[in-house]
Amino acid sequence: MSLKQLHYETLLAEYSESSAAISLLKKYRLYMEMIPSIRRANESLISIPLPIARLREGVSYAGKSGASIAPGQAVCLPCDLAILMCDPEWKVKVGVEILVFIHRPDEDFSDLLGRWRQCQVWLDKSYEWVMPYRYKHIYSDEAEAVHPLFVLSDETSDRIQRGLMAAGLPFVIESFSSVNEDELPELESLETQEYGSMGEESYDC
Repeated sequence: MSLKQLHYETLLAEYSESSAAISLLKKYRLYMEMIPSIRRANESLISIPLPIARLREGVSYAGKSGASIAPGQAVCLPCDLAILMCDPEWKVKVGVEILVFIHRPDEDFSDLLGRWRQCQVWLDKSYEWVMPYRYKHIYSDEAEAVHPLFVLSDETSDRIQRGLMAAGLPFVIESFSSVNEDELPELESLETQEYGSMGEESYDC
């Protein structure tokens, strides 16, 4: 595994936990203010890595491939995480949804922006989230609005930062100066371990 891939995998794993997702939103104040209860922040959002959405009406244009998506079909969104707001008292999904796009190795501006555009196309009409097993009880219909947040590293090209600024899209920058090649063997050894599915449904992505 390359060091750049390690950076990406580290962030994806980190933000999959709700407290880390909250720390991410703190770096962009506008989104932090969207959390229903700051005092009960850990109960006020759900972080879903590599999320799946079921498109109730389907779409006739599915991106570069030009393939259609049938009504009711579940698709893996090209974002890295979906952060869903949740009322901590009533345990129902409320408000807005934030899609997080972590800059991937060898990904240029058009690829990164294209992932957000693809999500906009797919989530343009009625949809519902395929919720993780422990959140199956949460009402999962579409939100009032969907917002993006891009996560770049200190090694990301200035071209990508300029492009996001020109497009008026929010981003934060994470530093990986402390990560080194010595961490790679430990992470790679974990990849060989098998984990239970926790009862989640299986889908082809």
